[in-house]
Amino acid sequence: MAQHPVEAVGLVRTFGDLTAVAGIDLIVEEGEIFGFLGPNGAGKSTTVRMLVTLLRPTSGVARVAGFDVVREPNAVRKSIGVALQDAAIDPLMTGNELLRLQAVLHGLGRKEATRRTGELLERVGLTVARDRKVGEYSGGMRRRLDLAMALIHRPSVLFLDEPTTGLDPTSRLAVWEEVRTLNDEGTTVFLTTQYLEEADELAGRVAIIDGGRIVREGAPTALKAAVGDPTLRVEIDERHFAEARTVLAAFGEERPARAGRVAIGLRGGTARLTEVVRALDDAGVPVGHLEMDLPSLDDVFAEATGRRLEGAGASAT
Repeated sequence: MAQHPVEAVGLVRTFGDLTAVAGIDLIVEEGEIFGFLGPNGAGKSTTVRMLVTLLRPTSGVARVAGFDVVREPNAVRKSIGVALQDAAIDPLMTGNELLRLQAVLHGLGRKEATRRTGELLERVGLTVARDRKVGEYSGGMRRRLDLAMALIHRPSVLFLDEPTTGLDPTSRLAVWEEVRTLNDEGTTVFLTTQYLEEADELAGRVAIIDGGRIVREGAPTALKAAVGDPTLRVEIDERHFAEARTVLAAFGEERPARAGRVAIGLRGGTARLTEVVRALDDAGVPVGHLEMDLPSLDDVFAEATGRRLEGAGASAT
């Protein structure tokens, strides 16, 4: 295997009869933000836990920062930073105390630990709150502290597992900006997320995982362009679903849609919207709502799996 910050071949993880990760291949290039996108339960977090040496692969090979995750786990841990979604943080310790403890665990001397702690607290905007107990921190403050703790030893590869889950929009944007800054400084970032916008905003390349398998991989722009026509979604009363599907079939192939909607890839794009509305009206189909979007990562996921990435109630065509 060539040397890359993250690489895996045939990576598998089973739990009894359950296969959580079913033989994935991955390469993350030096200095990129790599987005690992998929719904809950798709195998994202299991994959990350294998790559950061918290879970032993059932089979396959993975190397991180040039080291084998099974044979050289200590070397991997010294080279990476990890901010997991469910990281345990002592709520009775202060932000300053936790960062200094992390520095000691990574072998930093007292002087360097003090300097690095102050530097990172300022960087993530927690200097004023440095002596407050972490139990008093907001969700956004805790995620920024997680990030600082992961950076204490200047890792070459940073793993972020769902870094903005549960955050308000302002806190989410702050985390995004910090991730961009770190990447601009040369840190390779492996980002797992279930948020389409997050992957689109940050990642230069993404891999979409579903059912433990990678179903699409590439640059977001290329993946979306491959979907082709824009998606037209029409909200229809269930009593008129059959007629609506018949009418819309003349304008493009049906695509997966959430409950209560019919979606198609509209051939010809916006220029044909008037035709669609007229055809539905002529067929006596009342339209509750109509919207059209350029191809998105959700459309990429839908095209690959037959269902939508976000929300429940999606129906496969």
